[in-house]
Amino acid sequence: MSELKGNNRGRFSEKKRVLYSMLIPVFFIFVAFTLKLVETLEDVSFVELGVKPHSLEGLWGILFSPLIHADWDHLYANAVPMLVLGTALFYFYRDISFKVFVFIYLFTGILLWAGGRTGSWHIGASGVIYGLGTFLFLSGIIRNYIPLISLSLTVVFLYGSLFWGMFPIKWDLPYSWEAHLSGTLVGIVLAVVYRNEGPQKSIPEWFYEEEESEEEPYWVNAEPEKEDPRQDKSDETHLKFT
Repeated sequence: MSELKGNNRGRFSEKKRVLYSMLIPVFFIFVAFTLKLVETLEDVSFVELGVKPHSLEGLWGILFSPLIHADWDHLYANAVPMLVLGTALFYFYRDISFKVFVFIYLFTGILLWAGGRTGSWHIGASGVIYGLGTFLFLSGIIRNYIPLISLSLTVVFLYGSLFWGMFPIKWDLPYSWEAHLSGTLVGIVLAVVYRNEGPQKSIPEWFYEEEESEEEPYWVNAEPEKEDPRQDKSDETHLKFT
C-alpha cells in the first residue's frame, strides 16, 4: 500500500512539473492570441509594434514583436513550436530556464534591430523559436548527457528543416531570415555560456572514491622465515665435529 501511495505521489509531482513547465509558453501564446483577436475584431493592426531596424520607433519591437503576427496562420505556425520547445526548456533546464528564455527573447530582438533589413517591420515569434531550438539542441550535445542528447535529436527530427530559414536563399524573402539567424546566434552563445549550469552528466561515485587499501608488494608484508631450531642444532653439532 505504501509503495502504491509513493507511485501516485511521484506521478502527481511529475504532472505538476509538466504543468509548471508549460506555464510561461502558454501565457506567451495567450497574449499573442489576445492581441491577434483584438486586431481582428477591432480591424486594427499592431504591425508597428514590430522591430524596424535602425530606427528609434522600431526599438519597441524588441519587447513586442514576438507577440505580433501577420495573420492566424502565422500565429498557429509559431504557437505549436513555442509550446513544444518552451515546455522542453522549462522542464529539462528548470534551474536556468527563465533567464535563458528572457535572454533569447531580448537579445534576438536587439540583434534583429541592429542587423535587420531597414525599411521593413519584423514581427513574429520565429526568432525566439530558433533561439530555443538551437539552445536545446546544442546544450544536449555539449553536456554529453544521454537524456539531453535524446532531446537534441528530437528537436532535429521535429524542426530540423528550420535550419534553412536562417539564410537569404533568394532576394526579398517574405519572412525575416534575420530574426531566425539572430535567434540562432543567441541560442549558440547561451548554450556555451551556461554549459556548466543546469542538468549535468552524473559522474560515477567510483570516480571520487579512493581505494580503501592498496595492495602492497608481496615482499613488504612477507613474514620473515622462522629458523628451525633443529637446523641450528645440527649446524652447531656439525661445527663442533669439524
